Amino acid sequence: MFAKITGVGSYLPDRVVTNDDLVAQGVDTSDEWVATRTGIRSRHFAEAGQTSSDLAFHAANRALAQAGVEAGDLDLIIVATSTPDFIFPSTACLLQGRLGNKGATAFDLQAVCCGFVYALGVAEKFIRSGSHKRALVVGAEVFSRILDWQDRATCVLFGDGAGAVVVEASETPGILATTMHADGSMAGMLSVPGQVSGGQVIGDPFLRMDGQAVFKFAVRILAEVSGETCAAAGVAPESVDWLIPHQANIRIIESTAKKMGLPMERVIVTVDHHGNTSAASVPLALDEAMRSGRIQPGQKVLLEGVGGGFTWGAALVQF
Repeated sequence: MFAKITGVGSYLPDRVVTNDDLVAQGVDTSDEWVATRTGIRSRHFAEAGQTSSDLAFHAANRALAQAGVEAGDLDLIIVATSTPDFIFPSTACLLQGRLGNKGATAFDLQAVCCGFVYALGVAEKFIRSGSHKRALVVGAEVFSRILDWQDRATCVLFGDGAGAVVVEASETPGILATTMHADGSMAGMLSVPGQVSGGQVIGDPFLRMDGQAVFKFAVRILAEVSGETCAAAGVAPESVDWLIPHQANIRIIESTAKKMGLPMERVIVTVDHHGNTSAASVPLALDEAMRSGRIQPGQKVLLEGVGGGFTWGAALVQF
């Protein structure tokens, strides 16, 4: 028994914020500074009342519709997020309630920007074990809530959004291989080092990042995990039809493609108009590539992510 992606969907909040908009709001930067260093021109921000489960709900419905699956038929729901609605219940349970599903296994998965890749790998293993047959995997984030607008090195990078896929049991191969790793000794490179205790915020509630350290690590580890995943599937990295990397920085994306021997024409890039949407970035890019017709049946697509933890992983998928 195999696991196969049968539906893809995404959702972006209506509010588009350009680099010039950030400057107008008082961020000490410029469109040229941001675009040159990151490739980002704009991103979407959720409105004050929008939560991760709201974005996830819209993305999930679109994925279910494409797959021709009713929400009640799901037996597994995983939401990858670092910005849950509440401490508990999980965003996955909130989404389950809104979808009208009762009884499916539902839980959140926290691996930051690698969250969707982790969640896809977990869903694949549930399905291949035979315990579950139909899963909804979502990456949803409202990172705009945890940004320090005085820190131009980080606040210009992130956006909000959600992407989702339906994964079903199949007699033909779909998800060919998945790889997941972590190294907690590097937790300080990228974190939100705060918590709530006694009704007060303890520590720092904003995202903090050592940009240079993250860049160097990401370039190296994404190339390594790509090779590892392709090897597990018996596929040469340069023969992959499409690469969909975590959309963090155009320089990281370009370096990863070069190390894999792939031209940029075979790399899906959405960072310019999405920014870094953390766990939502890979499924958002996947949905855009699917709906534009670039990804065709039979093609092999490599999804890869790296995030705070540090976590990293990849999934090779055949459509």
